[in-house]
Amino acid sequence: MGELILVGDRVLIQPLEGEQTTQSGLILPATATDRERVQTGRVIQVGPGYLMPNPRYSEEPWTQPRESIRFLPMQAEPGDLAYFLRKEAFEFTYLGKSYLVVHHHAILALIRPDEKDVLQSLEGLLG
Repeated sequence: MGELILVGDRVLIQPLEGEQTTQSGLILPATATDRERVQTGRVIQVGPGYLMPNPRYSEEPWTQPRESIRFLPMQAEPGDLAYFLRKEAFEFTYLGKSYLVVHHHAILALIRPDEKDVLQSLEGLLG
């Protein structure tokens, strides 16, 4: 099987599943969190960004050749904890693991851990 490549403004998220504990110490079973409108997950990969026309593009023959399009990068980065709208997510399985693909506009908030925490969490997810 080939490499998974995200296109445009899409984000690959590994959902956090199972029991979750609230700040007050209550343990919520997975069935209780399935009905939530907002879901959390770890960002695994992001697409190239929002497609935009390149303002420096010109079709004049004497100018240097440039790409007619460019991508505006997104805020989400691999390792971030994302809060996103569940109804906007597309679920699929890749190499035996369950993932969600979400448009960047469906992400409500991101929690970015320290740089060394990101490396450790990515090693745990990918290893």
